[in-house]
Amino acid sequence: MATQSVIDAAWGTLPPAGRTVETAGRYTSSRMERIIQIVVAVGCVAIGGQGFVTSWDLYGIGLPHAVLHGAVFLSLAVMTLLCIIGRGARIGSAVFAILYPIALVLWPLVTAGTQPDPHGQPWTFYLVNLATVGAMVAFPLRWQYVWAIAMSVIYAGVRLVRGGFAPEYWVGIGYDVSIALIQGLVFVTVAWVLRSLAGGVDAARQQAVLSYARAASADAGEQERVAVAALMHDSVLAALIAAERARTPRERQLAVSMAREALTRLANAESDDPEGSDEPVARACIAAAIERSAEELGVSLQVTRKDVDDGRPAVPGRVARAIVLAATQAVANAVQHADGAGLQVAVSRAGEGVRVEVSDSGPGVDVASIPADRLGIRASIFARMAAVGGDATIESGARGTTVALTWTGKKQA
Repeated sequence: MATQSVIDAAWGTLPPAGRTVETAGRYTSSRMERIIQIVVAVGCVAIGGQGFVTSWDLYGIGLPHAVLHGAVFLSLAVMTLLCIIGRGARIGSAVFAILYPIALVLWPLVTAGTQPDPHGQPWTFYLVNLATVGAMVAFPLRWQYVWAIAMSVIYAGVRLVRGGFAPEYWVGIGYDVSIALIQGLVFVTVAWVLRSLAGGVDAARQQAVLSYARAASADAGEQERVAVAALMHDSVLAALIAAERARTPRERQLAVSMAREALTRLANAESDDPEGSDEPVARACIAAAIERSAEELGVSLQVTRKDVDDGRPAVPGRVARAIVLAATQAVANAVQHADGAGLQVAVSRAGEGVRVEVSDSGPGVDVASIPADRLGIRASIFARMAAVGGDATIESGARGTTVALTWTGKKQA
């Protein structure tokens, strides 16, 4: 089906690497990514602000430190801004995540000549986990864990070098590094879990849409099969059978009428709207349409109308056409197999819908014994009514046959 191909093509379109695109297949993932970026931005403002305030203790120690200090905090500010606006967040985060370890390595050099505090925390400590969350936004999962571990290890090594590996530094550095390492691993793991859950939701949604598309395609195919089968029987096979069995003038007239109908319906089969308008019609219009169809078959018929004179449109056009065609088939069956004996048609109200009864006083027929390749009842009556949400029943016995077509309006047409 063309619709299925369009859906498959749409779902199979993946966004380019590095872009956060709001598509139907990644809706939850894109929302989760924005949440993570906003949380990262808030954390950068809070923790980065503390580090910035702490860094002023070293203000004025020299140009190299000022340049390093400005580059680190400027890249942090850019990363924060891009995460807030949701554009270029991965690039900005990658720049800060790469720049920070470089700054860590250079930090002992630009602070040479100052006395480190073995019990205090330098401004670089506040940015350890910010570099990890920057990697969390910018890099694949494997590198996120690498950054979470590497930043803590590099920070510990730099602090020890800065303190000359003096014993009084080991305890404080060990505590700081363990806290930073645990926090970094927790941040990366939580983000991974949330992204996995969002991806699972998107996958489930995609599978549901694909399943619905397949079901809709199968249903459309089945409806098309029913329509084609009914068309073949009503308009072609029935005409051929009637022509082959015609023995009397009335039977020949019936065959000619059925052949004319077959040619008309086949000619209209490829039009843009072969079924016509779906505007609601009144029950009385259904009765009149059955009379016209019977007349085209050479049958003079007066349809009995019961409680249908309000003239209010109550039945969708598609349903009305299906009922008229099914009733016409029942009339044709009565003429062919019962010679039209006692033929009567009645149209009445059925809830919000309509009910049509076609009866004759012929010898009756055993519906269960009808061969599967005979489509007059199965396709043209039962399947046609089922396709519009209606019901069809046949009661047949020695005193005749009654075909009842009912559409109450409660089922989805």
